[in-house]
Amino acid sequence: MREQPADPRPPRRRPPSLRAPRAWLYALTPLILTGCSWDLLNPSGSIGVQTRNLIVLATALMLLVVIPVIILTLVFAWRYRETNTKAEYAPRWSHSTKIEVVVWGIPCVIVALLGVIIWDTTHKLDPFRPLESKVTPVEVDVVALDWKWLFIYPQYGVASLNELPIPVGTPINFRITAESTMNALFIPRLGSMVYAMAGMQTKLHLIADETGVFDGRSAAYSGSGFSDMHFRTVATSRADFDAWIERARASGNTLDAATYRKLEQPSSKDAVTVYAKVEPRLFQGVVDQYMASNGDICRADSPVTLGAIAGANMPPLPAQQTTLER
Repeated sequence: MREQPADPRPPRRRPPSLRAPRAWLYALTPLILTGCSWDLLNPSGSIGVQTRNLIVLATALMLLVVIPVIILTLVFAWRYRETNTKAEYAPRWSHSTKIEVVVWGIPCVIVALLGVIIWDTTHKLDPFRPLESKVTPVEVDVVALDWKWLFIYPQYGVASLNELPIPVGTPINFRITAESTMNALFIPRLGSMVYAMAGMQTKLHLIADETGVFDGRSAAYSGSGFSDMHFRTVATSRADFDAWIERARASGNTLDAATYRKLEQPSSKDAVTVYAKVEPRLFQGVVDQYMASNGDICRADSPVTLGAIAGANMPPLPAQQTTLER
C-alpha cells in the first residue's frame, strides 16, 4: 500500500480564546436574565397578592417532595457506588413497609392539601367575581385590536388607546372582548390574566392598592405585532384620575364607527390617544358583530330570543343570563 506523504505544514493551533476555560461564560449567564422582571412576585393589588401567595405556597409544598428526592438520589448514588465496599449489600431485599408509607403517604398528603387550597382559591380568585368594596367601581370595556388595546370608560363617555388610567383603592370592573385574533389581557402586578375572544365577552375584576405605572401586555401570541402589544396602567389618586377624565373630555377626539374602523386595521406601536366622546354601545357592537342573523342580533336578551321564549311558553331567563357571556 502506498504511503501518504507527511504534511510538511505544522499542525494548526486553536486560538487561545477557544482553548481557554469557558467558565466565564457560565459566570455571565445570569446577565441573560436581566431582561426578566419579577412583577408577578411584586404585586400592587389585593388580587395580585393572593395570586402571588398561591404560587409561593404551591411551589413550597411541591418542593417538600422535590428537594428530598434530589438529595437522596445524590446520597444513594454516592453511598452505593461500585468502589464503596463498606455499603451494605442486600441482593434479596425487596420490600419495606416504612419506605412504602413515606414514599406514598407524603405525596398523597401534599396532593390533598394542594387540592383543597386550589379549590378554595379558584373560587375566591374567580375573574367574574366582583370585589367587595364600599367604593363605587370604575367600569372599563376593553377591546383587543391588532396590535393595540382600546379602553372605553362607559361611565364617563371617554376612551383611551394603549393607556389605562385607574384610581387607587377603587375596584375596576373589566368587560373584555377582541376584534379578531384571540388575545389575553395581563397586568402582572395587579393579578389575573383573562383571554379576549372575538364575539365573546369575558370579565375581570382588579384593584390597585398603590400608585404607580404598571406594565400591561398581551399574554397570547397574536401575530407579527404581538411583541409590541403593550400598554401602561397608570394608578393615580382619585383626584388625579378625575383630572385625567376632564383632560380626555377636552381632547376633542371622537370614537365613532369610522374612527373605530381605522383602529381595527392592523398596526403596532400606536401612540397613546384619548377620546372625548364614544359612540353609544360601541363595545356591545364589537361583541355582537358575529351574531347577526337576518338583520337581528341573536343574543339572549334580543327581541327575537325573548319572543321565541314567550311563544314557546318557556320561563323567562334569569337576570344574570340576559347577556351572552363566555
